[in-house]
Amino acid sequence: MLRAITPSSLRPPFARYSHAIEVKAGARMVFCSGQLGIGADEAIPPGAEAQAALIFKSIAAILAEACMSLADIVRINAYVTGREHMAGYMKARDAAVSDPPPASTLMIVTGFTREEFVVEIEVVAAR
Repeated sequence: MLRAITPSSLRPPFARYSHAIEVKAGARMVFCSGQLGIGADEAIPPGAEAQAALIFKSIAAILAEACMSLADIVRINAYVTGREHMAGYMKARDAAVSDPPPASTLMIVTGFTREEFVVEIEVVAAR
């Protein structure tokens, strides 16, 4: 139901993502709100990689409720509070996504609701 679209006339993606993902008609879709790196116990791990890993764990739990998994992610919008957090976020993202990798956008923002948060991730999944 999913097809990566990477035209040969375009420069290859900068990292592990697809230029586009086609979702065939009839697929169920889940739109996941932005998730922050905070556990059910209110603990916030330090650093972008740890927060992003926790966020993807939360997203996996949300998708499981819809009988989906991280492999069903077709689009990621991610936000970090500085360039220094990009590598940690990308390491966690690359560990969480499967092939073909989803379409993805990463933006640098000035902050979130609490200053200890350095990453927020929202996804769209389809199956």
